[in-house]
Amino acid sequence: MTMEENGCVVIVGCGRLGASIAGKLSEKKKDVVILDCDKSAFRKLPYSYGGLTLTASATDIEKFKTMELDKATVFIAVTNHDCVNICAAQIAKKLFHIPKVVARIYDEQKLDLVEKMNIDAICPSELSEKEINNYIEIGSEAHVE
Repeated sequence: MTMEENGCVVIVGCGRLGASIAGKLSEKKKDVVILDCDKSAFRKLPYSYGGLTLTASATDIEKFKTMELDKATVFIAVTNHDCVNICAAQIAKKLFHIPKVVARIYDEQKLDLVEKMNIDAICPSELSEKEINNYIEIGSEAHVE
């Protein structure tokens, strides 16, 4: 399996979020490869998904070499395990020099570590907190007379 020269998006983790992202990118005609260590996880992908699937560990460097991961332009690690996401993102960033690398991190205490590695992080609890604060502020402004 090889990637197109114009790059593609690699998604690690085919849970609800990974499958949703892969489906939306595929609808936009982006080249997408999604991998998961559990082959049955791919059933979460939408019927219309037109990208590639790969059953592999998120940290399998040899598998990444055979799929020419260095041609990817975006790498998204969204497994349910912070340590796996951090490790996979670091491999993508340091070994394969992928320009855009993001990891989902549940534990806010790990965000400093990820930031020091120059890896972008998405933290669901931080995002939720921001959205709730925005909702409260907008809601209170809307009721001011």
